[in-house]
Amino acid sequence: MGIVNIDDDLHDLLRRASKVSCRSINAQAAYWIKVGMLCEANPTLGFTEIIAREMSSAGVSAQPLALTEA
Repeated sequence: MGIVNIDDDLHDLLRRASKVSCRSINAQAAYWIKVGMLCEANPTLGFTEIIAREMSSAGVSAQPLALTEA
């Protein structure tokens, strides 16, 4: 493991996005890096398709949950 040097503006974006996503700043950075790598490796797929494929490969159903009325 090493240290990655990023500019202050990107770090601020990471900090704010990590709060919304309930991730640590490091986990948010790792997520963005992984998604970016997957997008570069699969330029014909959209973000939603890439995430659905990753969820499926992890054994998670990408189908929306049915909402029940109270």
